[in-house]
Amino acid sequence: MTQTLAPPSRTAGDLYARMVDFLRDEVLPAEPEYEAARRLAGPDGHDAPPVVERLKASARAQGLWNLFLPSESGLTQLEYAPIAELSGWSLELAPEAINCAAPDTGNMELLHLLGTTEQKQQWLEPLLAGEIRSAFAMTEPAVASSDATNIETRIERDGDDYVISGRKWWTSGVLDPRCAVLVVMGKTDPQAQKHRQQTMVVVPRDTPGVVVERDLPVFGQHDQHGHGVVRFDRVRVPVSSVIGEEGGGFAAAQARLGPGRIHHCMRALGAAERALAMMVARTQERVAFGRPLAEQGVVQQQIAESRIDIDQARLICHQACQVIDTQGNKAAKDLIAIAKVAVPRAAGRVIDRAIQVHGGAGVTDVTPLAAMYGWHRAMRLFDGPDEVHLRSLAKSELGRTPVVPVPSITV
Repeated sequence: MTQTLAPPSRTAGDLYARMVDFLRDEVLPAEPEYEAARRLAGPDGHDAPPVVERLKASARAQGLWNLFLPSESGLTQLEYAPIAELSGWSLELAPEAINCAAPDTGNMELLHLLGTTEQKQQWLEPLLAGEIRSAFAMTEPAVASSDATNIETRIERDGDDYVISGRKWWTSGVLDPRCAVLVVMGKTDPQAQKHRQQTMVVVPRDTPGVVVERDLPVFGQHDQHGHGVVRFDRVRVPVSSVIGEEGGGFAAAQARLGPGRIHHCMRALGAAERALAMMVARTQERVAFGRPLAEQGVVQQQIAESRIDIDQARLICHQACQVIDTQGNKAAKDLIAIAKVAVPRAAGRVIDRAIQVHGGAGVTDVTPLAAMYGWHRAMRLFDGPDEVHLRSLAKSELGRTPVVPVPSITV
């Protein structure tokens, strides 16, 4: 039975209104400065443009800070969702400005949930303060990492230390000079039960043997924070670096990725809303065949289909948030999987229509649409590709008992 969505608190409504003003008055006007700095730096430049720290200081002063973490913000996931959606309008600037950017949010959630007192003091507190950034090293180029049991990186015990050997890729954030720590997933006991072989450890970025081989672009676009190919060449860390417990890496990954997936979906809705707003504005300005595009029937249909796509996807996302808030991540796993498939698909369709309406301008850097499309197409792969979520959903559906039994077919 579908749950009725809880109304937002007065605090949540106030934060949402502040986020609207912040996005409109400070973030969107700062985009040209950010893009100019990135062009000047080139694809190999990974320093954050100065405007980022200015926006962070402003957001923190306004109380728009660490809103993703209920213990810090007091918000439920459902209350955070509309604010995160607004941040998705400007993916390069807004999430980091309010200290709600991946992969830091997932790493902070993990440390908050499972970290030791020492790990929280050393890593969680400066992350919450926005003083450092982090990276998450799980995916590997040599194996299908959508099945985490395939992970081959070894984390071997040697006295009071672990020695890490392996090669990762899509280690997002690792090229940013502010990245101070990596969360690394590897196998500590290949002979253990299938889901007890993996362990997560924290590894300081400057540890000897951590080698960044190269940065990976997304559809040709290099991210400021970087998506690194990283080699761990007998990297040595103390046993106290374990997050949670040895053999608990698979469970920790699920705990980390659940909220991370739904946060990505929240931001994707914001990108879709921006694309639709751009589409509407373009159709009212552009004239073809003697009248504005907005008066062309086929364009009107594209606008209407986009609104349907966004609103359907939002309802799925918010329903997942409601279940997370009331019953926990495990109870929401199917809804999170549905959202992770449906929302990026919807966002991709809307952005694609906006590109089509913008013509040549849509596929260049004259508008943000091409970059938006590339990222949200990639979203159908990271945090589990569509096929993995569909497989999980099918298994749940095949095991479900219908409310009304369906009689067998007889001839």
